[in-house]
Amino acid sequence: MNLILASKSPTRAKILKKFGINFTQIRVNFDEEALQYIKLKDFVYHATQGKMQAYLSHNNLNIPVLCADTVVCVNEQILRKAKDKDDAREILLKQSGNIVSILTCMIYKSKRMEFIDLSATKYLFMPFETDKLELYLESDEWKDKAGACMVEGFCKPYIKKVTGFQSTAMGLSIEKLIPFLKLDHVL
Repeated sequence: MNLILASKSPTRAKILKKFGINFTQIRVNFDEEALQYIKLKDFVYHATQGKMQAYLSHNNLNIPVLCADTVVCVNEQILRKAKDKDDAREILLKQSGNIVSILTCMIYKSKRMEFIDLSATKYLFMPFETDKLELYLESDEWKDKAGACMVEGFCKPYIKKVTGFQSTAMGLSIEKLIPFLKLDHVL
């Protein structure tokens, strides 16, 4: 069986491929920038719910669908996707040498079931080296990333401590999703 990944994220697609999950990836038009939620969990939940509703408003559930959203937070401040390189630098400097919370909400929906998960992973980062930060900014890998953060890339050597699943920080809590896909016979 197949599923629809209603997300443009290449990282989410990579996670599904790694676990042998067949999917078709599509982009969903939902303006999460219009959301006014201050609390991290409220924002990420409503962003994911909005994406699911946007998908369902134009499609049926003949094929199961998976939507997700991820937010990065430092000191209770949501760090959104960077608008440009200077914004990315500012966002990353807030994370440097700090505790960073990364929340991912995902909703899986089929004709038979619905699964909603909200998971968090916390990282304690050592201070980022200025020259390596500038190289990362020049690479443009930070673009379209929540908090301009790549725990599997640039941030990885600076991880001092982690609590939670790396997949959650990458945008899809695959360890929690797989049992539901098996129940729904997608795997």
